[in-house]
Amino acid sequence: MRRSDREIKDFDSIVAVMQKCDVCRLALNNDGYPYILPLNFGLTVADGRIELYFHGAMEGLKYELMERDSRAGFEMDCARRLVMEQKGEICSCTMEYESVIGRGHMEIVPDEEKHGALQSLMEHYHENVLPFSEAVAARTKVFKLVVESVTGKARKKT
Repeated sequence: MRRSDREIKDFDSIVAVMQKCDVCRLALNNDGYPYILPLNFGLTVADGRIELYFHGAMEGLKYELMERDSRAGFEMDCARRLVMEQKGEICSCTMEYESVIGRGHMEIVPDEEKHGALQSLMEHYHENVLPFSEAVAARTKVFKLVVESVTGKARKKT
């Protein structure tokens, strides 16, 4: 990382940024080009291992790409704020942010694990645990990114 002064080094602090984010941008390999998907997500952390859960229709290009190459990259960011300063006639601007990037490999979640994965998605967006329709869940494919490496970065203008 070029700007080591902005690096978030603590694993728990990186996870805390991830928990604040509301979109994960997933990048899959599409014949040498990135195929980027903005997705809602849920996450679990156990024994220093992060898994990100996603859901979608039962078929589509993303599944074809995952089958060909299970490697994926991801990015998420939050706490964005434009900071403008004016000194005389000169104006400058910058952004405050917190962000996380990483990579790992994709897996389809088996049916016996689907309920827990969907629950992690619900918990990420709702304070109260909400029931979801089993009929809809049956028509939903759930997949996950097993994170292999992750870095965090933050900038707060002081």
